[in-house]
Amino acid sequence: MYQIKDKIAFLEQQLSPKRFRHSCNVARAARQLAQRYGGDMEKAYFAGLLHDICKEFPYEEQRELMLSGDFKPDAAELYSKKLWHGIAGARFLQTEFGVKDEDILNAVRFHTVGREGMSLLEEIVYMADLISDERDFKGVGKMRKLAHENLQNAMLESLRQASQSVLKKGGLLPQYTVSAYNAYLLRSMTEQENGESRQRERMPAK
Repeated sequence: MYQIKDKIAFLEQQLSPKRFRHSCNVARAARQLAQRYGGDMEKAYFAGLLHDICKEFPYEEQRELMLSGDFKPDAAELYSKKLWHGIAGARFLQTEFGVKDEDILNAVRFHTVGREGMSLLEEIVYMADLISDERDFKGVGKMRKLAHENLQNAMLESLRQASQSVLKKGGLLPQYTVSAYNAYLLRSMTEQENGESRQRERMPAK
């Protein structure tokens, strides 16, 4: 269905060896997370494999792709060239590969910034990109462990760390990222409050 061999051959020609290796690692990590959380493993592998398809395109080409479709950037993304490839990639998959599955397109589009209301596939590709085998940032081991234990908590922590990193560098935070962080934090707070409430209800009356 997804013609994986053809896509791998395309990427191997299109990407640098380092980026190609990363893409393959993300695909494998995405498939593992899909298996862990009951997602579509084939779709996760496909989206993970192609998430960086436009990463090494010239910025002008990325910009043209980004602005040519319905995957419009917010103001912060527009001024952050390093974020263009996700939006451009979704458009490229749509126009060049004929991908119509909105879940796959959104997974590629939002794999760097996140958003409120992410689907399981979007979460899987976002996290797979962060924890792929070649990643060696401080704390990556803990993040991998958390991703396989509780995907929601992993999303919250990764968004927290990403936001802190951008702010520390004086960069712009996309509204999508802000909304995503708030949504995951609110969900976590609500779940914690509900858990405490249930615990109080089980406590014997004095």
